[in-house]
Amino acid sequence: MAIHNVPIPSRQLYIDGEWREPVKKKRIPIINPATEDIIGDFPAATAEDVDIAVEAARRALARDDWGSTTGEQRAKYLRAIAAKVLERKSELAILESLDCGKTLFESAADLELSIVNGHMESCPGSGCRLCSNTLSRLNYTCLELGEICREVGLPPGALNILTGLGPEAGAPLSSHPHVDKISFTGSAATGSKVMTAAAQLVKPVTLELGGKSPIVVFDDIDNLDIAVEWTLFGCFANTGQVCTATSRLIIQESIASAFLDRLILWTKNIKISDPLEEDCKLGPIISSAQYEKVMKFISNAKNEGATILYGGERPQPTIITDVNTSMEIWKEEVFGPVLCVKTFKTEPEAIELANDTEYGLASAIMSKDAGRCERFTKVFQTGIIWINCSQPSFCQLPFGGKKRSGFGRDLGEMGLEKYLNIKQVTEYTCDDAWAFYKSPSKN
Repeated sequence: MAIHNVPIPSRQLYIDGEWREPVKKKRIPIINPATEDIIGDFPAATAEDVDIAVEAARRALARDDWGSTTGEQRAKYLRAIAAKVLERKSELAILESLDCGKTLFESAADLELSIVNGHMESCPGSGCRLCSNTLSRLNYTCLELGEICREVGLPPGALNILTGLGPEAGAPLSSHPHVDKISFTGSAATGSKVMTAAAQLVKPVTLELGGKSPIVVFDDIDNLDIAVEWTLFGCFANTGQVCTATSRLIIQESIASAFLDRLILWTKNIKISDPLEEDCKLGPIISSAQYEKVMKFISNAKNEGATILYGGERPQPTIITDVNTSMEIWKEEVFGPVLCVKTFKTEPEAIELANDTEYGLASAIMSKDAGRCERFTKVFQTGIIWINCSQPSFCQLPFGGKKRSGFGRDLGEMGLEKYLNIKQVTEYTCDDAWAFYKSPSKN
């Protein structure tokens, strides 16, 4: 097991610029996925804490030191926060790996593109206040963000961080009458509940939910190994626990056998270890509960007639063939290192298979035919499209999907706009009367 010398912090809820103990004084243990040892705990917010945090946020919006600040003034805070995050990146990456099981490389990279930071930059950057509920994971780095905001002098209430569980903290936040906007990232099932709660008050919602994304590989690719590596990275990065994971490989029949042979060889070469170890490429699944769900998906696929071509046991990545479109493994998001494979002969067949999903987050195509790639960008029913790659993400570009994958966009200018309210202002400057009504006669 890898050794680290980063102290494990113990924080409270971050509300109104201060660390506050939850009203009910509850805490939840944090389990290291790599060892299954309890390494700490985090505060469990409830509806009472949500009320306190929301009121703190509304006071911040009403004060001149935050609500009346300009974009330039808010940008100074954001730059100071970013500088602090970079300064502590090594420490924060270790904490995230201990919390979630990500490899150190992935933790460090995700610090710059994480869901929390993505929302955090957009929301205060637009002058709004934010209550962030991190549910049961990502608590160390999220709470340390509160400490960083305190250090840089972010005005009290501009950012409030509530950790806890969905029913106790997330649900009260979604339905709170003084929360003006909800931006949620998570499962489609939970997203539906968030949307239902928000609808009771006609509250705007942005949802970034799950996916069952395709990667379509044509036989005209120049280099088989390049396409194989992108296929592995698209599905097995972060142990497959990525909403955009291209977990459905749709491969042209003429190269399927050779491609799968190379795919297995590359998969066998993946270093599986403690995520803190150097060059680890695949760490543990985030929790025992999620592990059991993943294994259930694999078992169900086998029972439905699919073939476990490789893996299927802990802690291996898994490749499943002989899949048909009625199977659960083809339809549902696994959120684990499981790739299902289906072949095609013609381009129209590939298009039909790629769009054969209720989700619409991401898709990828591997082909040297530029015209074909352009056609697929038009016919893919997704919000994110990769050409000859899978998973590269840039904070300048809008991120989001359609269908059961949600709606609205994070990141980029569109990620900022969702927190803004457009006002129409009309001023009458003419000295003449409007003269719509007849003026009463003067005596």
